[in-house]
Amino acid sequence: MSERLQAPRGTFDVLPDQAAARDAVAHQAQELLEAAGYRRIETPAFEPTELFARGVGEATDIVSKEMYSFDDGGGRSLTLRPEGTAPVCRAYAQHGMHKEPQPVKLWYWSPFFRRERAQAGRYRQFWQVGAEALGSEDPASDAELIVLLHTLLEQIGARELRLRLSSLGSPTTRAEYRGELQAHLRAHADRLAQDVRERIEVNPLRAFDSDHPGTREVMADAPRLVDRLGDQDAEHFAQVRRLLDVAGVAYEVDGTLVRGLDYYTRTVFEFTSDALGAQSGVGGGGRYDGLVEALGGPATPGVGFAAGVERMLLAASEQPAAAAPIELFVALDEGAVRERAFEVLLEARRAGLRAEMELAGRSLKGQLKQADRLGARLVAILGADGAQLRDMASSEQEPVEARTLAAAALRRLREGA
Repeated sequence: MSERLQAPRGTFDVLPDQAAARDAVAHQAQELLEAAGYRRIETPAFEPTELFARGVGEATDIVSKEMYSFDDGGGRSLTLRPEGTAPVCRAYAQHGMHKEPQPVKLWYWSPFFRRERAQAGRYRQFWQVGAEALGSEDPASDAELIVLLHTLLEQIGARELRLRLSSLGSPTTRAEYRGELQAHLRAHADRLAQDVRERIEVNPLRAFDSDHPGTREVMADAPRLVDRLGDQDAEHFAQVRRLLDVAGVAYEVDGTLVRGLDYYTRTVFEFTSDALGAQSGVGGGGRYDGLVEALGGPATPGVGFAAGVERMLLAASEQPAAAAPIELFVALDEGAVRERAFEVLLEARRAGLRAEMELAGRSLKGQLKQADRLGARLVAILGADGAQLRDMASSEQEPVEARTLAAAALRRLREGA
């Protein structure tokens, strides 16, 4: 016997029982976002590697450590997409969407790929639901997306939610702050984790995310970018907070929130669930006013969010949605003509019924047990002497002409409803 193959480490199979819960989240996301004017977009699973190097930032962990990149055989480097915002911005610029009425509001439900340590709810292939609003500087765009993600998380029953909120200001302010933070880190370099020391020059803001005790002590006294915002950025941030107050969405301003991507400007936010323990992040996002231009498009403000589907389901308290039960099961008794049974199955489906037929060679008793397992309301029993329609709730059976079985089943179900 050959060795049994398994899925690669850090990936997972979505089994039928699990798919129902994921489908429910996807349906809720679609209804919520499309009602707010967001239209579905899907980008390719792999993109030019340069897209993420230029957009996400070469010094980020995603680009420097976590991307799956490969040569396409023609000398071009391609990468399995690790995140969704840069591809959406690339599509916006490539297809001239800046010529449409602004803002262009888009949403996606897609798989992504990162070579990171697999742990509960975090995988090397994972799914995200995301939304982007391109072409508006209005703080209401920021607030709308935060409220939409909050609503979605509440709808799926996510537990113990907290919203962390901050602002990274303009690129100029951020550059000035970067120098101030680097000076602070250099002054305390002997107390920092080695990886933080190595990133002082290229990505000092990531020090806020370190779990190293010495680093955390140093960062407790570090300057905060949110305290150094220019007047316009400070007013923008204040308006976002006022709109969240109007919406009744509670938040905490957290100056240590920097997010892990270089393209963010102004608003950044993250939803966490205390029910998930240390790895508590569920979803987040922020504003990225320079990203489209950095990718070769016109200067375009933008803001968006992404939430991990696996993380959302872990945070949810509700049980997975059950699949819709079968309405009619077509069973074959002794002497039944299989062609006629198959015809009844097709007629039932054409009439709009959820229907299955026996395919495993069970006895009639076994078929009735299978129909019960499937939650079938009715069973059409075909035999040598004709056909009967059985009500699974009452166990009552009535003779029915085989050619009218589908119509009789539909009528019985309507009467029951």
